[in-house]
Amino acid sequence: MSEKCTHCNGKGYSVTGTSRCPDCKGTGKSKSIDLMKLSEKDMNSFLKNGSSCTSCGGSGEKEIRQTCTTCSGKGTFYSCKICGSDMDEPYEGKEVCHLCATKQVVYTLDNSCTLDELETGKMYHAVVRNIADFGVFVDLNSSLRGLIHSSNMKEELGVGEAVIVNLKEIKARGKMDLVPRKLKEYQTVELEKELPKRMANEMSQAVGSKVRIDGEVIQVKQTAGPTIFTIADETGHISCAAFESAGERAYPHIESDMIVSATGEVTARGDSVQLETQSLKRLTGQKEAEILKRIEAAIDKRAEPYETEYMVKSEVLERLKPAMKEVAKEIRKAILKSTPIILRHHADADGMTAAMAIEKAIIPLIKEVNGPDGEYYFYKRAPSKAPFYEITDVVRDINFALEDVARHGQRMPLVVSVDNGSTLEDVPAMKHAKVYGIQMIVVDHHHPDKEVDDYLLAHVNPAHVGGDFGMTAGMLCTEVAAMININVKKQIEHLPAVAAVGDRSEAEEAKQYISMMSDRYSLQDLKDIALALDFEAYWLKFNNGKGIIDDILDFGDHKIHKELVDLLCEQANEMISEQIDVCMAHVKSQNLPNGAILNVLDVENYAHKFTFPPPGKTSGEVHDRLCRKFASKPVITIGYGPDFAVIRSKGVKMNIPQMVRELHEEIKGGGVSGGGHLVVGSIKFVEGMRTEVLSKLAEKVGSVGVE
Repeated sequence: MSEKCTHCNGKGYSVTGTSRCPDCKGTGKSKSIDLMKLSEKDMNSFLKNGSSCTSCGGSGEKEIRQTCTTCSGKGTFYSCKICGSDMDEPYEGKEVCHLCATKQVVYTLDNSCTLDELETGKMYHAVVRNIADFGVFVDLNSSLRGLIHSSNMKEELGVGEAVIVNLKEIKARGKMDLVPRKLKEYQTVELEKELPKRMANEMSQAVGSKVRIDGEVIQVKQTAGPTIFTIADETGHISCAAFESAGERAYPHIESDMIVSATGEVTARGDSVQLETQSLKRLTGQKEAEILKRIEAAIDKRAEPYETEYMVKSEVLERLKPAMKEVAKEIRKAILKSTPIILRHHADADGMTAAMAIEKAIIPLIKEVNGPDGEYYFYKRAPSKAPFYEITDVVRDINFALEDVARHGQRMPLVVSVDNGSTLEDVPAMKHAKVYGIQMIVVDHHHPDKEVDDYLLAHVNPAHVGGDFGMTAGMLCTEVAAMININVKKQIEHLPAVAAVGDRSEAEEAKQYISMMSDRYSLQDLKDIALALDFEAYWLKFNNGKGIIDDILDFGDHKIHKELVDLLCEQANEMISEQIDVCMAHVKSQNLPNGAILNVLDVENYAHKFTFPPPGKTSGEVHDRLCRKFASKPVITIGYGPDFAVIRSKGVKMNIPQMVRELHEEIKGGGVSGGGHLVVGSIKFVEGMRTEVLSKLAEKVGSVGVE
């Protein structure tokens, strides 16, 4: 059988350009012509128009052709009509390969085959099912059974034994008369029923029909009854139920990511349809590559992000647009391919608003692709206590992913990290993820290290285009979310304002986002929401707070939102006030050579532990009070513990990530690490080197420029 090459459309070549015709020198006219050979009609045309060049057809140009490498210039693929193998050309013009033409063919029947596919005189593979006094019953497939009469048996056969049989006769009511055969050499050919091929989105119109679908296995789920294979093609996906016995895995050799062909009857299952699978086999070679290419091309087209205007005017956002569209496309592509998504975010107001923007955009799409319960199988949101992807985080993610692979036959997930993921501190966890083939996307505003890009599928960070941390993750993710799903843009438009206030952004974009929401939320309302998020995040620990975070961010009942935020802020402010009253008495201040005031506080010994506010928040609140006290001067505040220090500053030109690298190099045995934004961050070190690290840190902050 022949099949036209899809790369060159059967021509055997592709046109790469044109050149001037060498015969007519681009004139399109023939140089000479034999008048004796022209007809009267051609003579009249010649006398009127002249003769066209036969090489270029009168165009004056010739195509520059490149031989198609896929079909080697033949334009056609040949495949054996018996075994389906590819071949350069038919054997003796018989549309079969040399092997099938010279060897005895024995057919193995696909489960889709019925009596219609059988022919008397041909050989078939069979398996002995049971033995009777008058002969042996054998199965040719799951639905075709025939008899080897005792008169045709020369030796005994046992139950479960494989045997080759010749179909001698098909009697009334489909009874088959079979004769066993012993063959030394033969060619096995799989025979399947020619069923109409249907696309996944056409299955609802094919209920009650037997069909075939070719596609990619995206999930394998074992139930107490059948095994459910979810198969996707370029139009969508369908569940295919295969039954071996209750709770037993059907087709154990078929796994996720394989390209397969499934046949069966389409049945209705409530509001959806399902394929009752008769046969399921893996496709390889050219067929596999062709189907996969077709699916990838269709998904790539459907994954294109929405074209939408930004909510505010921003040169930084405009310069980031290509990277943001890339992130949106990769997330949409993961949803369309039913790849699970783990959404990682820093557990603070900016991180939570960033994550919620993405969540609101993707959950409707996940449900659209994978059904009403899709979010429980294909999505998980997880907060990170540290502002980077810790080993603890990645180990949890890998563990859950491997459990889902074993339980549901899913792919490894795509990790989308927001408000963290841009620094060298993230690299160890990223290396863990890479071992398991987990891909990662980052949308962050912490000062980035270029090394992380080796582990990322896509990365959005304002520093890449000359911006800074003032463009917060919540702002960036809300704009990305609108590109993913434009229908949620109105629903999430208040999140950037909350993020801006929560992260104390002074960027021009922050002012615009806040101003946009002034008719719905006052500045104090936004501050209260941000504080409520920080307060609840502390008590939620590693839980995602689904439902509670929705209420704090006003996605549900507005009355509940208002009452909850008021309550959380009241409790948070009481605890902050009590903590700061204690801490302020133990702050030590000194004037630095650069004119800044350095304030230090031992939060390990002079602050309440294991309660809100934690050391970072405590240091920030102390810093705010000191900024009001020294309103006209640059202020640096360091809150330190046994093995860490939190740095807050105002009016100074620091680069904390650079300081951390310098301290790491200069203090041998200090184990210094950390980072953050340029003027706000944290560092870690070994407890025994605290004095040396803090002294060196104070020396460095005293030498930086001030505004």
